[in-house]
Amino acid sequence: MLLRTFICCLLVVGLVGCQTPYKKTDKEDAVKKKDQSGDTSFKGFVGRLQIAVAKKDLPTIASMMTADFGYRLDTPPEGENVFTYWDQKGIWPVMRTILREKFVPNESYMVAPPQVVSDPNYGGYRVGLRMVNGTWKFAYFVSVE
Repeated sequence: MLLRTFICCLLVVGLVGCQTPYKKTDKEDAVKKKDQSGDTSFKGFVGRLQIAVAKKDLPTIASMMTADFGYRLDTPPEGENVFTYWDQKGIWPVMRTILREKFVPNESYMVAPPQVVSDPNYGGYRVGLRMVNGTWKFAYFVSVE
């Protein structure tokens, strides 16, 4: 009986000292979640987007976009949509190039090219991807020139 009590006490003391995986701080989790460039689902999404853009597969691209997709900083004219704008401006080759760049975290987005974050004077095209309801979405492709 004494041996059983001693073993139980050792187990309790041993278990109390163990760190459980869910005791990490929110700050640690936030840091880890910021850079998603190595995540398999992120890489897969970028790959599918690159293929869809290369083929100009409009239905696929549209299905990958957020509902509030940003493509202009000003108000678009009546009847214009993102695809007609890209056609008129000849933006498709630029988008293909930007999508091959390295993505880096910027607030709640993964953005490319990295100069968007590293160079405050960067004024070219940029792409932003973000997680929406657990799924990656194409959030914007704009230029600030």
